[in-house]
Amino acid sequence: MRSPHPIPAHPHPYYDEEPEQPAPPNHRRSRRRPRRGRFALKTVASLAVLAAFLTLADRWAVLYAEHKAADTLKQRLRLTAAPEVEIGGFPFLPQLVDRRLESVKITVPDVAADRVTLAAVSATAHDIRLDGDGPTSVRGARVPELDGDVLLSFADMNRELGASQVTFRGAGRDRVAVRGTLPVAGHDLRLRADVRVARDGERGVDTRIGGMRLDIGELATYRPGTRASEGLHLTRESADALSRETRKARAVLAVPSVVRALGVPDSSVREAQRSDTALARLTGRPEFVRQAMRLNLLDLALAHPELLDRLGLDPALLDALSRLTRPVLADRLSLGFQLPRPPSGDLRLRDVRVEREGIRVRVEGSGLAVGP
Repeated sequence: MRSPHPIPAHPHPYYDEEPEQPAPPNHRRSRRRPRRGRFALKTVASLAVLAAFLTLADRWAVLYAEHKAADTLKQRLRLTAAPEVEIGGFPFLPQLVDRRLESVKITVPDVAADRVTLAAVSATAHDIRLDGDGPTSVRGARVPELDGDVLLSFADMNRELGASQVTFRGAGRDRVAVRGTLPVAGHDLRLRADVRVARDGERGVDTRIGGMRLDIGELATYRPGTRASEGLHLTRESADALSRETRKARAVLAVPSVVRALGVPDSSVREAQRSDTALARLTGRPEFVRQAMRLNLLDLALAHPELLDRLGLDPALLDALSRLTRPVLADRLSLGFQLPRPPSGDLRLRDVRVEREGIRVRVEGSGLAVGP
């Protein structure tokens, strides 16, 4: 029996179509991306290597230029050691080609200046113009602006001026305290002085010495000068001892000029020479000690040298002290100096101050030239 719906000889068009298959993936585009990435990485790496090489070459050129400049400065300035030279700005080679450096810092240690050694001289030059036919033939330089500082170290001053017997230390912004011992005629006298540091014009440092005194043990104090408070005077301890020691007191009262200086009546002196009680009454007065401390022993030494032995003073010492005047002693303690005058341009002081490590001097310059 046949089916009422026979299957046609040709399938229905709907059934004749085959199901649509997905397109195969395109691998060409995904393969190009890694190639481009690797090329970019190689390019970056090459540029980095080139930059590192150029930087290395630039730094090598800087080191070479700094070393060459240090040797040249050592020879021209006749220094014992080559200074430290630091060329600023980056990169260096374009500056050299342009013959114009951004900055150069120079540090010179141990520079002689009058009686002392400058511990460090440091200066920075700005906007330097190089003279020469090319980068490799620099003959000199012009420095339109320079600033720096100079240090006078207390350690150097103690070694060079004090000979390990006198020390210098800061006592304020503009003051230096001097303490120690000073050999005079075979005696080590205790030295005390105050040095005031100030600028002397635009090129020098001036020092004014005040409060100078030399102590001869506990016996006497010498202050150089011509005023009444200056000269050689007994200390309070020795004046007190004089008032108690009969032999010394009578030796002093035997000198008429001393009696007049003490303001003692002649009758009291005559009585004191005969009676120990009268002498004790005369020398026991408080004003006697004060008046004895006012006596200038240098004047007494010239008129009555025999009195020195009674007071325990060495005549050779007093003779040396009479020649140790204020200018002579001040010259021994002077810390002043003058800046060297450059061949061209101007170099001047800007500020002077006392710091913990020493005296620092700020300097500035303009229109300077280096080279022929």
